[in-house]
This record gives sequence, structure tokens and C-alpha cells, in this order.
Amino acid sequence: MGILEGKNILVTGVTIDTSIAYVVADIAQQEGANVVISGAGRALRLATRVAKRLDPQPPVIELDVTVPEHLDSLPATLEPHFDDRIDGVVHSIAFANPETALGGAFLSTQWEDVSKAMEISAFSLKSLAMAAKPMMRDGGSIVGLTFDATVSWPAYDWMGVAKSALESTSRYLARYLGPEGIRSNIVAAGPIDTLAKQAIPGASSFNDIWSERAPLGWDPKDARPAARAVVALLSDWFPATTGEMVHVDGGLHSTGA
Repeated sequence: MGILEGKNILVTGVTIDTSIAYVVADIAQQEGANVVISGAGRALRLATRVAKRLDPQPPVIELDVTVPEHLDSLPATLEPHFDDRIDGVVHSIAFANPETALGGAFLSTQWEDVSKAMEISAFSLKSLAMAAKPMMRDGGSIVGLTFDATVSWPAYDWMGVAKSALESTSRYLARYLGPEGIRSNIVAAGPIDTLAKQAIPGASSFNDIWSERAPLGWDPKDARPAARAVVALLSDWFPATTGEMVHVDGGLHSTGA
């Protein structure tokens, strides 16, 4: 039996097969989970296409975390696949305009772009948690993905601010949902060559930083270490862990400049 045997897991943010969310869905199924993946807009088309590479092929639902109707109807949307229970939710959703909010534009970014980055990248964790909560009557696990925002990074700019808000949001979810048996944790992965990373101007420099400083080394083309951490946090192997940020970055976060 796998560590997610019989669990119902919603994985958001699956785009292409290099995405961490895709690998999470793959490993979760190998570990016995019933998986549904979601997408919105162009990402929905990508999710539908890449789902065909998974075995078994999971259902794909439309879920735009900025659309209240999608959030309100989430239990009804998932019911045909999960009956009336969700055991775990993976939040792998982020967006910031690469032309105005990333790549060194920090000081000139306008609130319109900042607010959109915050809504999609941070507030959506709370929105998604509350949408799933009615189906988590027996408790469960919410796991988000970040790029450690306790420091500033070249070019990451307002996405870094949004990720900082995401990390804090997870801690507050841990506080308020803990009494109902719902855990909330974050995995801070090192740089992975994903579609999202390609959209960040100058992000290739992250690979150089990790190749020089990560004590365990780092392969930016391998999302499995981060995905395994997510799957572990979704499982019953961490029943008393919440409000935590687990670094899966080859140890770079522990080193000085």
C-alpha cells in the first residue's frame, strides 16, 4: 500500500510535465491516491493535454481561483470524482506580470499589477482552502509551493512579495483550521526549469547560484525531490506538522552569502 492509499487529492497548477504539480500528481497516484487536477484559461488546456500522460489519466476540472462561482461550486464539481470527501489539496498557483512586476521593475510596478499578483499567488491559498473545507470534515492536508521569500532574489520582485504573503497565509490557515484537523504547510523548492520560471526575466541566474552554493547540489530539471516532499506532507506521516515551511533546495537556505 502507498502512503496515500485511498485518499482523494486535488492538485492545482498542473501545466506541463516539468511542473512540480504534474510530478506531484504522478507520484500521488503511484502512492494510491485518487487525483483530480485543475486549470483555468490557457492553463486548463495545458492541464487537459498533459493529463493524458498520467497513468491512470486523472479527471480535469476548471477552477479559476479568482472566480467566486468556481470556488463556491467546487464541492459539487468534485463530488462525481471524490464522493463527498477531500483529503488533500495542493496549491501550485502563481502569477505576476513579467513585464511590469518582475525582472527589476520593482520600484515602478503599479498597484493594479501588485494586487493581481497578490490575489492569484497568495490570497488564493485561503480561497482554495475555504472552498475545499466543506469536504474536509475529517481533517486533511493543504500544501502550497513557494520559492523561499524570507530573502530577496534578483528579478523575482513582486512575486517574491506575493510568495512571502503566501507563506504567511499558510501559517494563519494552520492557526485557524488546525482545530478542525486540517494541516497547512509549504514546500520551498529550489529553482526548477518550469514554464513559470521561464516567464521570469533573468531567472536563469538562479541555477548558477544553486550550482555554486547548494551543499547537496541541485538539478533544476528534476522536480521529484520537491514533489516527494509535497506527497509526504499530504500523507498521514506528518500528523502533527502544520504551519511549517519545508525546504527542498539542496540545503542552500542554510548557507550564508
